[in-house]
Amino acid sequence: MKQLGDILLDEGLVTEGQLMAALDEQAVRGESLGRVLVEIGMLTEAQLVQALASQVGMQFVDLGEYPVDRNAVALLPGSVCRRYTVLPIQLTEGSLVLAMSDPGNVLAVDDARTLSGLPVRTVVATHDDLSAAIERFCRADDEIDDLASTFQEEATVQQEVDLSRMGDAIEDDAPIVRFVNLLVTQAISDRASDIHIEPTETDVRVRYRIDGVLHEMQRAPKQVQGGVISRLKIMSDIDIAERRKPQDGRMSVTHNGRKIDLRVATLPTVWGEKVVMRILDNSTASLDLRDLSFLEDNLTTYHESYTKPYGMILVTGPTGSGKSTTLYATLNAVSKPEINVITVEDPVEYRLPGINQVQVNPKAGLTFAGALRSILRSDPDVVLLGEIRDHETAQIAIEAALTGHLVLSTLHTNDAPSAVTRLVEMGIEPFLVGSALDCVVAQRLARRLCSKCKEPYQPSEVELIAARFPWSPGEEIPELHRPVGCTACSRTGYKGRMALHEVMRVTEDIERHAVAHSSSAEIAHTAREQGMITLRDDGWTKVLMGQTSVEEILRVVA
Repeated sequence: MKQLGDILLDEGLVTEGQLMAALDEQAVRGESLGRVLVEIGMLTEAQLVQALASQVGMQFVDLGEYPVDRNAVALLPGSVCRRYTVLPIQLTEGSLVLAMSDPGNVLAVDDARTLSGLPVRTVVATHDDLSAAIERFCRADDEIDDLASTFQEEATVQQEVDLSRMGDAIEDDAPIVRFVNLLVTQAISDRASDIHIEPTETDVRVRYRIDGVLHEMQRAPKQVQGGVISRLKIMSDIDIAERRKPQDGRMSVTHNGRKIDLRVATLPTVWGEKVVMRILDNSTASLDLRDLSFLEDNLTTYHESYTKPYGMILVTGPTGSGKSTTLYATLNAVSKPEINVITVEDPVEYRLPGINQVQVNPKAGLTFAGALRSILRSDPDVVLLGEIRDHETAQIAIEAALTGHLVLSTLHTNDAPSAVTRLVEMGIEPFLVGSALDCVVAQRLARRLCSKCKEPYQPSEVELIAARFPWSPGEEIPELHRPVGCTACSRTGYKGRMALHEVMRVTEDIERHAVAHSSSAEIAHTAREQGMITLRDDGWTKVLMGQTSVEEILRVVA
């Protein structure tokens, strides 16, 4: 059998000098040559596994690209795939092709042969690729369906049980508990941002919002409804006896060793209470502004504003456009031990270390305006206000910005220039708006093209003109990219999201527009003349960079 070093040299993965250096390092560490090469950055995990497979005469597969046969996957239970980290990927010539990270695991091969009733041929894949593929293909959907059926049978047998109370005191392995746990863990695995549990006349519909788009995932029997809603209310510390008015709560789960918080809201509908859970991944709160897809010019303009000691910065956009993420990333950039940062939020979505966070409580009389007045007496340097909703809150925030505080907040407007006119409409004196407001960032979220399957293409002149793309007849037609769909992106062509930004500095000219009660269109015209990149233009730049598609920009930007 060929030595690993010879294989690496033959395939051009390392040079002789690199191999000698790695062998010297191996002598010091006492680890395998392959592990040393990965740890010192000469090889990737995939390259090492591919070389090891070649050494023992086995085939290596890249599961990110391989067309996995779902009929083959169905031959092994998900629990077995997870226990051994294996995945059936193809049926060929009457045998089952089994991807493994440890082909020497004879127990896994024996169990796969017994359970499938077929001879097994093994291939090698990396451990990380296998884990991701198992999450993707061995979904919990079938188990959720089985649990729903089990629960329906139990409910039929015990008609006299009050189903709405079944969440009160139940065993940890009871069907209703496992059903709820699987719904949540599957949503987290699918990168969902929200879980919708919606009662209908005949059943209960479960939908996940993934990359900003809702996908129907399950239809559970109507008998599940009472137990599921009660269970979620108990987990979220919500009053289970109150079913006539909307309620809010919060719960935490542990998924793959990470603690993940969920914000829970109930809403009475004609067919029962609807529950929406917002998944709050705390890793979002520790993002750097450079992770948020800012173009270099926009980031430079924004950096000049948030590094000032005072003034107001507003982030605008519709619900779910990533405003909170941008504000938290800005807090991470400005937060230092020598400054006092206080936030007022409703609710507090992410817990941030080293920052004083206040949650409003209208029932106790703690409103945005009341909390803001109080914290201004607590010697803050930076104030984050969750949202400016009314004249009183806006007035106090403006005054805080004028008296030496850096104030960050959000506002619901369609674009950056509209924020100036919106504040004036809320009753703020125009000259105060112009003096206090320093920068407005409008943003939207667009889906990012899947890096594994996106394909380049040459659009036609008709398509470019119809999309109002910044191109003129006679110019060279640019190469763009479009979605295709593969296993890595669940056949959607998109994976993850990115922000589109419109960053407007409030200059002297825009101050004069505010005092003159100019329209938002006039303010926008001046801002563009002074170099503001509009949301649409920011989107077109990212289309030219191959990050998203023309259709996606047209979907999210008017």
